[in-house]
Amino acid sequence: MDIKNIYRDKTIDKMTEADVGSEVRLAGWVENIRDHGGVSFIDLRDMYGVMQVVLRDTALLDGISREQAISVKGLVEHRDEETYNPKIPTGTIEVEAHTIDILGKVYEQLPFEIMTSKEVREDVRLKYRYLDLRNERVKDNILFRSKVISFLRKKMEDMGFVEIQTPILCASSPEGARDYIVPSRRYKGKFYALPQAPQQYKQLLMVSGFDKYFQIAPCFRDEDARADRSPGEFYQLDFEMSFATQEDVFKIGEEVLTATFKEFAPEGFEVTEAPYPIISYKEAMLKFGSDKPDLRNPLRIIDLSEFFERCTFKPFHGKTVRAINVPRKLSKGQHEKMLKFATGIGMGGLGYLEVLEDGSYKGPIDKFIPDELKEELREKASLNIGDTIFFIADKEAQAANFAGQIRNELGARLDLIEKNAYRFCYINDFPIKSTCLSVTKLFRRKHIRNGRRQFRYHIHYRSLVSLVILELTCQLRINLYAKLTHLNNGSHINVAISVNYSCHFI
Repeated sequence: MDIKNIYRDKTIDKMTEADVGSEVRLAGWVENIRDHGGVSFIDLRDMYGVMQVVLRDTALLDGISREQAISVKGLVEHRDEETYNPKIPTGTIEVEAHTIDILGKVYEQLPFEIMTSKEVREDVRLKYRYLDLRNERVKDNILFRSKVISFLRKKMEDMGFVEIQTPILCASSPEGARDYIVPSRRYKGKFYALPQAPQQYKQLLMVSGFDKYFQIAPCFRDEDARADRSPGEFYQLDFEMSFATQEDVFKIGEEVLTATFKEFAPEGFEVTEAPYPIISYKEAMLKFGSDKPDLRNPLRIIDLSEFFERCTFKPFHGKTVRAINVPRKLSKGQHEKMLKFATGIGMGGLGYLEVLEDGSYKGPIDKFIPDELKEELREKASLNIGDTIFFIADKEAQAANFAGQIRNELGARLDLIEKNAYRFCYINDFPIKSTCLSVTKLFRRKHIRNGRRQFRYHIHYRSLVSLVILELTCQLRINLYAKLTHLNNGSHINVAISVNYSCHFI
């Protein structure tokens, strides 16, 4: 597309050695000024690249300061070979300026250096956000997010999904966080709510007969910030399918995720191929201590509750006991750091055993394990010479939580995490009963006015539709959050996948 106008003839990325000898007009911002005595240089930056501008007439530099917007007209020349800059695409050419027009002046001293804006206090960065966005890494993150969303949109359209935008102002409905509300001008004392997710709208679309829908949907939630989510607002890829089985939903998720990560993952990274592992919630909480497990960590958790009921170690009696076998010997310092971490997360201590060269055990719990049970422990935990096994004991839910944190910490401290890989799985069979109870309380408080019939309708709706969403999609959504935030040098891309059966279940 020809963009030639009074400000510029082309963007900097379009400049090549083929332009040498021609006159060109470029526009952008002054990134840097270098005065070499008798000749000065300007690094001119636009969104697409950087061009070195030579000023042999030093009068042209009058009134020029960094981060001003300027338009430069001049002759394209080859650089001297010894001044080539291989770090930029335009490193072999430069423009000798004949005229410079100042398009936007800088009236005050810059509050921070653009190149190091990410190191500045956040409140200052936000106050001068227009300057912070000129930082190359910040700009690249925004462009990267744009590319990911564009790719997701095209992928969904290629699979036959129709993009439909749902309303932003809506009635409040029970969700996982507090609503943002907007006062109505017309109806005094009444409020709109901003949608936490397009849940009801997409179900309405399915009942209406739209077969496959998707949306890059804004979700507004009054909740605290997370490492991978800005407070208040984030976006998710939301899709819905009619007359779909669980396997149909899984296939769509696998195709979208694998294709997206293959497209944008750094070179050399591995991505899980379909079909993804399917892990039940119960198994996930046992083996990983989390319903969003990091499968790059090779450590697994086992249950030894019944085993320790037959031992003489009283603190483990009547409790859920989880264990993690680490295939290496830890130093005294490593044991001390792990103990400090354990007590820091609320554990009373961290028991362990080491497997010695002769196959015997060393550790504070060894004397409480009868000799006739030690071989059973070796088999249950797959212990080998040189291994270290850690024990976590508490009530079941807390033991799973603590064991998951210990597993993650061991994986990180011992550098066991698989490098250059993205590993996905589905978590299903979430516990419906406990979720139904919380929903029951919610609707009892807010909606029970007409007795049993209305109560039964709400539980039927929530359990057969919304809980199917939870069961099928919770892990997919969490994993996509966790992984995309690691792409492209830590850019935070809040894109989630939410999938659902159609509402013909109602």
